[in-house]
Amino acid sequence: MIKMYLYPLLVIIAASSYGVVSTIIKLAMHSGFSVSEAVTSQFFMGFCIAVSIFILTNRAKFSLKGVNILIIAGVLTGLTNILYGRSLNYLPASLAVVLLFQFTWIGMLISCLSKRQLPSRVDFISLLILVSGTIPAAGLIDVDISQIPFQGWLWGLAAALSYSLFLFVNDRVTTNMNTTNRLVLVSFFAFMISAVFQSPEIIWNGTLFNEGLWIYGLALGLFGLIIPVFLFTIAVPKVGLGMTSILSAIELPIAVMVSVILLSETVTTMQIAGIVIILLGMGLPTMLNSNRLLIINKVAKQKVKNRASSGRV
Repeated sequence: MIKMYLYPLLVIIAASSYGVVSTIIKLAMHSGFSVSEAVTSQFFMGFCIAVSIFILTNRAKFSLKGVNILIIAGVLTGLTNILYGRSLNYLPASLAVVLLFQFTWIGMLISCLSKRQLPSRVDFISLLILVSGTIPAAGLIDVDISQIPFQGWLWGLAAALSYSLFLFVNDRVTTNMNTTNRLVLVSFFAFMISAVFQSPEIIWNGTLFNEGLWIYGLALGLFGLIIPVFLFTIAVPKVGLGMTSILSAIELPIAVMVSVILLSETVTTMQIAGIVIILLGMGLPTMLNSNRLLIINKVAKQKVKNRASSGRV
């Protein structure tokens, strides 16, 4: 029973960690840094943290077995942030978040295609509830989107697809490599892909350490790389891609709440209603599955009791 809640909880914590990232990037921008510089600092500091964790805690021999899947995971991690950053050049932040949020149904679609089966009725209903709560939660009810450039839509949806594929890759567990090894390799390749397309010069021109960007990079590395990658590699193979996509919807409510706390942004009644709808959609599968297990256990206990009373046990 404990494990039934443990792995979904790890997914929720990982997705909540991602929800903090957008606010930290906004704080970095308020301090005069660009999105590109913030993202590069995220993956550089994240890689440094991963290496430190490996050195301090790892007792197993470092292995490159199964590295192919980890290269893909690392590239997708960096690519998601790059694409999301590009979308912010064309879109309001609220709309960019909504487009990234489309990973919920994209991830479910990828899961169905890979397993060659339709989603359960509960998962499908949950997905509909999640999508219906997205627009009000992001505050898009009164936003004019008629003048949004076409490139913005493409970058935003591409980020959602990349994130969905990242979750799909994490569903392919690497049994011959421990978690710290995976974390080091994923963070390394994520940093490599971000260094190619972002701002690697911050490492040697003094921006990272002399101008204080490392503080934001440290926070971004923890919340945008170390915590989610570490927990997703453990939990996604246990929970499955479909349920992971549903539970990861917590990212949007967390992003809204953290922005209110740290950026003093206002939240409307409509946004609160949207957040409640999203939380309802997230909790629906777990609540129904829990009730089903309770009913099964109750029936099983009753059968044992009946057999005992009839003298057959």
